[in-house]
Amino acid sequence: MAAQERYSQQPLGESEVFLDFQAKLSRVAAINRPVLLVGERGSGKEIAARRLHYLSPRWDKNLVTVNCAALPPSLIETELFGYEQGAFTGAQKTRKGRFEEAEGGTLFLDEIGLIPLEVQEKILRVVEYGTYERVGSSVTHEVNVRIIGATNADLPALCEEGKFKQDLLDRLSFEVLFLPPLRERGEDILTLAYFFASKMAQECDREGMVTFTDEVIDKLMAYRWPGNVRELKNVIERAVYRSEDNVITELQFDPFANPFEEKTGQSKEAELVLGNFEADRIEFEIRYLAEALKQGEGNQKEAAKLLGLTYDQFRGLYRKYQDRL
Repeated sequence: MAAQERYSQQPLGESEVFLDFQAKLSRVAAINRPVLLVGERGSGKEIAARRLHYLSPRWDKNLVTVNCAALPPSLIETELFGYEQGAFTGAQKTRKGRFEEAEGGTLFLDEIGLIPLEVQEKILRVVEYGTYERVGSSVTHEVNVRIIGATNADLPALCEEGKFKQDLLDRLSFEVLFLPPLRERGEDILTLAYFFASKMAQECDREGMVTFTDEVIDKLMAYRWPGNVRELKNVIERAVYRSEDNVITELQFDPFANPFEEKTGQSKEAELVLGNFEADRIEFEIRYLAEALKQGEGNQKEAAKLLGLTYDQFRGLYRKYQDRL
């Protein structure tokens, strides 16, 4: 994809928190320093990294992406720095690394917190001195690359645990930008929903504008979106392709919800008797706790907030039912 085409893929949003993030990103793009992007899964870290690159003076050079989560730890070093012929079994010819491929441009290290410590040491040398050696070689190569890192992990905590080098973090954190989660972006949820709906309608060869009922809009705005923009895209595209027309009346947030699974605590009217009140109340509370923990991604304080409870109230219920959660 040409640089102009990739840059034209502008992020969508008009909320104050989103525009503030974009302003910070644009400001640091012009400065030739490392940047760390911190955000939840699906919040658009790679899109932000691309925008940083194409707004920078390096826009006409390579943007090279390495997804550290997709590589075995043993291969990350050779992927980044390359290797010489005969460096190890199977190394039949010299291979360039990603740093060399990104010369003059930008290297985007996605999930940077997963890089092994011994490889972090070599990256630190690149940041400090602009030099490195390929695996299996003692020849020093110079490189001019801007590093952008992305993570959803707590890097300072990883440093305390000895899993990330503090010296490297100090040098990579010239600027640390936190991507706003979708749930904090207000009306951007609907802006993105209509955008994804329009794209899916085109893919399904439908004419006319896709609309949402008021009930669907309320659900979109009330949901917490733990998977952020990526999850919203899936939910909307699924709803559009399943709909018989351009009016969306139903959403499915969890595609793994088994329609044949017995629903506990949901008795038929004919089976409701006063003697079941206590048992039904317990099942009701357990379902609410489980759903709150799911939407809060296991964070108990977030789950308490979703239920409108204090943290102590939530903890009391959690201890009461933890064997069944």
